[in-house]
Amino acid sequence: MVTLIVQTARPSVPLLDREQTLVRFLRRGDRLLRLGTGASASFSRWRLVLFLIGFVTTVGLYRLEHYSAGNWSTALFLIGFVIVAAYHNRLEHRIHRLTIWSALKRQHLARLRLDWQALPPCPPVTAEAHLYAPDLDLTGPHSLLHLLDTATSTQGRERLASWLLTQPPDEQIWKNRQQLVRELTRLTNVRDRLTVQARLMGEAEINGHRIAAVLQHQLHLPYLHIILPVQALLAVLTAGLALAALLNLLPGYWMISFGLYAVIYLSTDQGEELLEHAVGLHHEVEKLGSVLQFLERRANNTGSPLAAACRALTEAETAPSALIRHLAWALHGVSVKAHPLIHLAFNALCPWDLFFTFRLQQFQRRIQSLLPLWLNCLAEVEAASALATFAYLHPAYLWPAPAGTAALTATGLGHPLIPSDKRVANDITLASRGTIHLVTGSNMSGKSTFLRTIGINLCLAQAGAPVCAKTFAWTWSRLACCIRVNDSLDAGLSFFYAEVKRLKSILQATELRDSPPVLFLIDEIFKGTNNRERLIGSRAYIQALAHSNGYGLVTTHDLELTDLEQSTPGLINSHFQETVAAGTLQFDYKLRPGPCPTTNALRIMELEGLPTNPPPRS
Repeated sequence: MVTLIVQTARPSVPLLDREQTLVRFLRRGDRLLRLGTGASASFSRWRLVLFLIGFVTTVGLYRLEHYSAGNWSTALFLIGFVIVAAYHNRLEHRIHRLTIWSALKRQHLARLRLDWQALPPCPPVTAEAHLYAPDLDLTGPHSLLHLLDTATSTQGRERLASWLLTQPPDEQIWKNRQQLVRELTRLTNVRDRLTVQARLMGEAEINGHRIAAVLQHQLHLPYLHIILPVQALLAVLTAGLALAALLNLLPGYWMISFGLYAVIYLSTDQGEELLEHAVGLHHEVEKLGSVLQFLERRANNTGSPLAAACRALTEAETAPSALIRHLAWALHGVSVKAHPLIHLAFNALCPWDLFFTFRLQQFQRRIQSLLPLWLNCLAEVEAASALATFAYLHPAYLWPAPAGTAALTATGLGHPLIPSDKRVANDITLASRGTIHLVTGSNMSGKSTFLRTIGINLCLAQAGAPVCAKTFAWTWSRLACCIRVNDSLDAGLSFFYAEVKRLKSILQATELRDSPPVLFLIDEIFKGTNNRERLIGSRAYIQALAHSNGYGLVTTHDLELTDLEQSTPGLINSHFQETVAAGTLQFDYKLRPGPCPTTNALRIMELEGLPTNPPPRS
């Protein structure tokens, strides 16, 4: 979790404007919800009154033997009741839609205010062995992914995570991605309605993997094309013979045809394995069809990035949403298995399971290869929509563009996971490969947060999102961090050995000369060993980095390392510092040139009441 730091800066005007806009919308939405709820209650009362009046009037007319008038009364009151009920249902749908819309706006406001408790829980994303995700708070609770994630499908969330965790992307892919994000940033209603459209069908997310697994599960039912019509014929014959027996036209011959029907049913594989796997899946498929239909209607502006991203949906001969709706209908039939008595009754009357097994086979042949393309379109749009929402909520953030003239240069660089009223911005220049900022400073002075600030903004830039900076120019870089290192009892690793392995992986990455340079961010280098060996190892490691395919920052408490500036080309000393006022330490979290002139470990110990001088010898 990001450490919150204090400063006196005021929120920017665009941020306040965005917050005020959301607050005004929520107030208007709450007012409309109150009016709608009151109107719905009135409709309920009028429906009851209309029913009672109609019932009393009709019964009275019949008791007075005015049968014709009674019939007309019944018809008129029934029509009136149906009309009122239709308007009431329409109002309830609007109230439900407005409730979802307001909840979505509240989540946007929570993202703007970094109110983590008001955001949906963040599903786990495995990234323990990643070179920078754990260090930069990219995944997990209160992380960048938690803040960005607005996806309603597993594919959308996974695509967004892959944009953050797999970098740098291909430059053309990045350009197309950023164009899509920038277009969706302007299309606020499209982004929000996409989410509302999905949530109208239920809160459960679309699990494309499960849908694809059902379509890829091959059904091997021999002679189904023969057995199904035979069973259908026997079912029709049984119904006809049973009706004839009921009318005393024929003896009970229906038992013969039904017995033959039952023997074939019990001796035939009904596709049980697939049908069990598909029970209840129709809800997700219906939601997928609704979302795809929305994208088909909105992605009709030829030449736009959104149209390019949805090409697989709009250029199909048959609308994918229509095929998905038919699949949902078939899966709805399959879901009858969730009700054993009803399922048994349906299969006794007709070859229910065989029919829907046959329909699923048809869909497997027709859309099995197309579904991944449709899910890919949805994932691309949802991931871009998440970044676009982030950009919309922070209009003051900068849209960066890669530049070949500087490795990384930024001014006014701040951490997007720190509230704007507590965020402190700094400048950084890494002019070329081999440039290293050796950052010294006191405890709690902001060194680790500054490393994460650089890393998370580069991650955002290479994902296609805006960055929290005034200016930002960079070349494509591979991120590698050693900030948050943990020991592992399961793997038998001590803290120091885990740190050594991480530093080794960073150094090996910088040795790849044909790849983009590495931006390394190393916090408290070799902090897991003693002072003498730490100094020796740190000198050698930093000098190796200075001649590698990389650039970055290394923080340390060892002021002895600052003399490397004299002997190591590209090494620059920088520091954070503190002041003491009224018996307390105060930090401004500003990066300054040169080595740190002060230390504060003993001062912190004193302020907390710990002894700092050895007791006198007795």
